[in-house]
Amino acid sequence: MAEQVCMGAMLECSFGLVPSGLLVERNVLTTTPAANIMDNVPFKNIMPFGMCTSLANPEVAAATTAALGVLTPMPCIPVTVESPWLPGVLNVLIEGAPAIDRNCKLMCMWAGIIQVVEPGQFKVTTE
Repeated sequence: MAEQVCMGAMLECSFGLVPSGLLVERNVLTTTPAANIMDNVPFKNIMPFGMCTSLANPEVAAATTAALGVLTPMPCIPVTVESPWLPGVLNVLIEGAPAIDRNCKLMCMWAGIIQVVEPGQFKVTTE
């Protein structure tokens, strides 16, 4: 079985320069609160990834233009609110929405693909 993603999971963005952590606010617990596909809200669940290098980000594009075409990273501001994590674990529901495992991805409006690097837990026990 795939590893359930939970609070404290490490994430990376294809256009971010540093990893970030996942924040989850709920009472469904694994080792910490368990995540579902709707844990996609910037600055609530998804923290910035340092600097952004995507030319789809208007701030990066403007700074790069001002630098005469030299790629100029700008602070990351994730824009993910209209996109849930995909594909989700359809047979495991957490508060009515599919769970996230380490194979799920989240799209940023600035063309970044956010993925799970570490799920936030490493041992699953059953009773």
